Amino acid sequence: MKHASTAGDAVSRETFDRLNEFAALLLRWNKTINLIARNDEREVWSRHIADALQLLPLMPPNITQAVDLGSGAGFPGLILAIASGTHFHLIESDNRKAAFLIEAARTANAKVTVYASRIEAVTIPPVRLVTARALAPLRDLIGLAMPFLTPDGMLLAPKGANAEAELTDAAARWHMAVARTESTTNPAATILQITEVSRVGHTD
Repeated sequence: MKHASTAGDAVSRETFDRLNEFAALLLRWNKTINLIARNDEREVWSRHIADALQLLPLMPPNITQAVDLGSGAGFPGLILAIASGTHFHLIESDNRKAAFLIEAARTANAKVTVYASRIEAVTIPPVRLVTARALAPLRDLIGLAMPFLTPDGMLLAPKGANAEAELTDAAARWHMAVARTESTTNPAATILQITEVSRVGHTD
């Protein structure tokens, strides 16, 4: 498949094949359900799969469970589940997209649980990793992620050119430690690793 070689270098041949099966299924479903922009179909690997795979080395080590918020077409949560073997809880309120995630996980033999529900309505025991891509401004995203995070947990969030402005805005509401990693797929983007989160003004 076009644009697959660079991203494929980061994973085993077996995982690469499973990701190819996922990509083929996504393109079939995209004919009837708006999973990705039609203009992105020829670049599904470079714009979406490779974009998700670059989060793989940033995941905390030795985790067995993670949560992906607003999973959409599976980026990044389902891709990370396929590539890492970690069990991801995928939360997606759109029933059609949730149906796609279930079928895609079955096709790619990924360890996931899909919740066709609003994020606020889902209860899951806290985990050490929460991921989210293009879901909400950071100040709101942290609030959505907090109920799912353990005290030592991490929010892993790819952000675009406004990442620093979002961090400044979020700092009015949240104390946090932030690590930044430049995106390899978008020069204007940054991957944020958010840890040690607490609400500004919160007292025990």
